[in-house]
Amino acid sequence: MHDEIPFRIALAVILIFTASVALHYRLKSAASGERISHRDEGYVFAAVLRLAGLCLWGSTLAYLIAPTWIQWASFPLPDWVRWCGAVTGLISSWLMHWTLSSLGTNLTDTVVVRKEATLVTQGPYRWVRHPYYVTAALIMGSATLLSANHLIGVSGVLVLGLLAVRTPKEEQRLIERFGDDYRHYMSRTGRFLPKIGR
Repeated sequence: MHDEIPFRIALAVILIFTASVALHYRLKSAASGERISHRDEGYVFAAVLRLAGLCLWGSTLAYLIAPTWIQWASFPLPDWVRWCGAVTGLISSWLMHWTLSSLGTNLTDTVVVRKEATLVTQGPYRWVRHPYYVTAALIMGSATLLSANHLIGVSGVLVLGLLAVRTPKEEQRLIERFGDDYRHYMSRTGRFLPKIGR
């Protein structure tokens, strides 16, 4: 496990930076004092999503602290592929900052739209409607490559799958709030990938 140290350091740097950015913007959004309910999301769904997230964070922390704990789930990857994960992670950390600074105080951790929310169509939102999820996917992919670990990868796929299932409900709430403006925005942007020719 000695040869894991550079990969663990790289992953730690990426996660510390990304988590710091996310925490900063979450606290900034929460400063409004508005209470955000998870009822629309569904309490069971919210619990399952958070358990999947806990598994992802737990397995990632286990890799960082004591990789032998999850060595049973490791798989062979060439070092150059793992370092590609580091590059992807660093780029994704910057994308997270760009995404959250563009979103501003609209950020929530559920499908609820804040009372004072505005329709954000600048920054990465100019090309895709959910750049936060795209960025999260890239970071999870980066963690999987750097750790070369199935448990981290499967946990990440589960979290992303649940977020994808939740996305139509989130978009319905945005339509209810912003009406035709959001429908027009949907017509010219892709959900997770940019629309070609737009």
